[in-house]
Amino acid sequence: MKNFEQVCRLVRQGLDDGAYPSACLSVGIRGSVCVRQTFGPARETTLYDIASLSKIVGTTMIAFRFLEEGRLRLYDTVEQFFPAPEDKKGITVLQLMTHTSGLPAHFYLSEEADGPGDAVRAILAHPLEHAPGALPVYSCMGYILLGRILEQIGGQSIDRLAQEYVFEPLGLTHTTYRPAGDVAPTERDPATGELLRGAVHDENARFLGGVSGNAGVFSTMDDLALFVQMLAAEGELPDGSRYLCPATVRLSMQNRTPGMAQGRGLGFALPWYENGYTGDLFPKETIGHTGFTGTSFSYDPTTGLYLIFLTNRVCPSREGTAIFRVRRLLHNAVYAAASV
Repeated sequence: MKNFEQVCRLVRQGLDDGAYPSACLSVGIRGSVCVRQTFGPARETTLYDIASLSKIVGTTMIAFRFLEEGRLRLYDTVEQFFPAPEDKKGITVLQLMTHTSGLPAHFYLSEEADGPGDAVRAILAHPLEHAPGALPVYSCMGYILLGRILEQIGGQSIDRLAQEYVFEPLGLTHTTYRPAGDVAPTERDPATGELLRGAVHDENARFLGGVSGNAGVFSTMDDLALFVQMLAAEGELPDGSRYLCPATVRLSMQNRTPGMAQGRGLGFALPWYENGYTGDLFPKETIGHTGFTGTSFSYDPTTGLYLIFLTNRVCPSREGTAIFRVRRLLHNAVYAAASV
């Protein structure tokens, strides 16, 4: 029997030390759940703003479904969907998904776009930071653009596409954009002084009405466990039906930026690098992602071990950074406990 008492102690210590006001932890090995626990004022059904995990749970999965349906190729270019300046015409879907497009990491659309409908023009008008394909620079702007490409293909907004192609078929009954009900608060709104609760924390996603390719999804630890269990089963669902074909899942986990500063799969981060968020013990094959609000998931395909850690570390302020050490320590303790 594996003992995860030290794992839970670490999460409680982080709570006591003020690294976050609440947390949910789910640890499992493929379809078997080892830990399912809440900390602070949270319940199993508490929704967290999962921030950039939205890129994986929403946008990336829609792209995979369109790829399998023959509606999208990784080498499709921006100019096939939108008028683009010469230096951005050849940016590919692959480069958007691996953060090698050359688009900037971030800028405020509210300062450069005349409303949500002008977002694509503003992104394509912004100068590139480097030549497409040259190196990975994590880019929320690239994923906003990818989301708009998917909307063009699917003829619906990204939240409706996510509901139809991701949340509903995977049985993610609590996962949604623009939620209501039991939602963990995030940062204090500088304009009103009130804590954001149910309004997406990311400023660009908020500018876009709470629905964006880079952020905006709220979810629970149980829904995210179902999502990772699907990956562990190479796209198969518990009832034996198939969500993704095994080739798509395997393709998504390949390192597309070998030898570069960041390991990137298709959407997924390959976070094994010196002082990475998965600590010291998870192997280099691990995939996952983090969210600015204090959320993360990790999956080791060599053992089937996964870790979902949801917090609202930006409540009441984004200044707190203690979670970064807690998360690394937690990954070490989880891997050690699972290996016994």
